Amino acid sequence: MSRKPWLFLAAALATVACAAGAQSLVTERGLSANAAMELASAALEACRKHGSQVTITVLDQAGRTKLMLRDDGASPHSVEHSLRKAYTALTYRMPSGDYGKRATGNFPASHGPLHLSNITTAAGGLPIRAGNTVVGAIGISGTPGAGGSGAGGGGTADAACAQAGIDRISKGLEG
Repeated sequence: MSRKPWLFLAAALATVACAAGAQSLVTERGLSANAAMELASAALEACRKHGSQVTITVLDQAGRTKLMLRDDGASPHSVEHSLRKAYTALTYRMPSGDYGKRATGNFPASHGPLHLSNITTAAGGLPIRAGNTVVGAIGISGTPGAGGSGAGGGGTADAACAQAGIDRISKGLEG
């Protein structure tokens, strides 16, 4: 084999390696601790208005728990369920209930992702966006009738409380 193709290949690989190394760090937008606390406080206030004792989980853009708040009297399972709702909303970049409707409507083709840890079909998880960028997610569990599974399950009141929290911090998400 001629040396010319090998020289060309070596030069191309060297160029790709240099270009890949040119950007070693990335900057991601994310929620501040203060924003997560304000978000959770507003959501808790909205849920308490109709007498619900809930657990609220706020995740950052990488799926790490930024804040978890379990109200007095919230059921023990609501801790895990709120995390799953937030994680599903973050992962699929859509409300967890919408993911649930899509997944159950496409069963059994969508069966696989339902076996992933922290995925749920229940409503109550919402992505948090700054423009088109998902910067986190909130999940709430514990409002009456919010249990359920399949086709989004219950969770309509959970999602409404989550939206109240997002609405509270929306101005800070614009910048």
